[in-house]
Amino acid sequence: MPSEIEQCIGGAASAAAAEEVVLPAVNLMGKYEMGRLLGRGAFAKVYYARNVRTGQGVAIKAVSKQKVVKGGFMAHVKREVAIMRRLRHPNIVRLFEVLATRTKIYFVMEFAKGGELFAKVAKGRFSEDLCRRYFQQLVSAVGYCHSRGVFHRDLKPENLLLDENWGLRVSDFGLSAVRDQVRADGLLHTLCGTPAYVAPEILAKRGYDGARVDVWSCGVILFVLNAGYLPFNDPNLMVMYRKIYKGEFRCPKWTSPELRRFLSRLLDTNPETRITVDEILSDPWFRKEYKEIKFTEEDDFDAKDFLEDGNSANKYLNAFDIISFSSGFDLSGLICDSGEPVRSERFASAEAPERVLERVEQVAAGEEGVSVARGKGHVLRVEGRSGELVAAVRVRRLTADLLVVEVKWGDVSGRGIWKDKLRPQLDDLVYQPGEPVSGDS
Repeated sequence: MPSEIEQCIGGAASAAAAEEVVLPAVNLMGKYEMGRLLGRGAFAKVYYARNVRTGQGVAIKAVSKQKVVKGGFMAHVKREVAIMRRLRHPNIVRLFEVLATRTKIYFVMEFAKGGELFAKVAKGRFSEDLCRRYFQQLVSAVGYCHSRGVFHRDLKPENLLLDENWGLRVSDFGLSAVRDQVRADGLLHTLCGTPAYVAPEILAKRGYDGARVDVWSCGVILFVLNAGYLPFNDPNLMVMYRKIYKGEFRCPKWTSPELRRFLSRLLDTNPETRITVDEILSDPWFRKEYKEIKFTEEDDFDAKDFLEDGNSANKYLNAFDIISFSSGFDLSGLICDSGEPVRSERFASAEAPERVLERVEQVAAGEEGVSVARGKGHVLRVEGRSGELVAAVRVRRLTADLLVVEVKWGDVSGRGIWKDKLRPQLDDLVYQPGEPVSGDS
């Protein structure tokens, strides 16, 4: 028997999977085979692609550097990268990595096979139980963002995607703000968002709380899922804005009294009395059949892939890898300019791979509370007292005589242990330009 979700939004994932065509021979940096165009925006196009090594389907957003610079969107792109790197939640589209060439920046992201939630609700309203189920997932993701100082500011059904299991995925953080952008008055002031979903305090142009405007947008989304149409709508934009500012909306007749009450709290035009995320989590309508979404948050870098890259020291880096190490193409600056701390470093070494790994092990052995576990191939896992990951160390072949040693850490404490305690004792491994390497005459 089909589930309620399948009955209501019908076969989207399987249909999307069936639309995946045989990919042409377009290869991105030897890592991804590019496929069909999924969508386009002002300065970006999104493609379906497949990871060459794992076969995993991904979505790749290709951003034109020229258009970004000319349009003055560089800070906008930097912020989006920084925000997506810090978010690891089952209901948020995941950013796997960022790549770059001379002309483009590529966001490699999770591919949501089910498509946009907007396309499903456009075919007809959802049952109240299904509305609740998706709203619970949405609030879990939004609350997670707020707890990490991120405010989406453009929540709408078009930015909510569905995976192959009908789970919700929040996407498109291009208009998001971070807590660092809050002014001295404690408010944000940038005017942004989609007209029908924008909160009244944004229209007032006196500053707004990012968390409270996200709650308003969530309320509009819930109304749309239940009604099948917008609560505030008019062909005349100014008339629609007046309706939003006054909070003029009517629930359809099939709306339960409990949901009517809940919507009135979400769409409260006074941000000071509007329901908060914490209050939403305690609301009786919301809590019905609520199962708290539990997950284990991963490190900001993909430690698993990093540590399991088995014979990396025996694989020569390709041209794109070498380009990415140069200052002109290294994206660490792109990420860190938005306030995100550097969480990796690289240095060249003329030593043999085993010599490098042995020295790291030797240095770690002399530090209290630090141990080392060998990974597959030329990789090490530096661990703390409780087995938590302090840093991951990987050795890769640059030339016949030189290696690149890459180190990534997951948090501030990991950085402190590596930078302050371990790294200063490894200067003998670092290759200095001009010094002889093995094989030099």
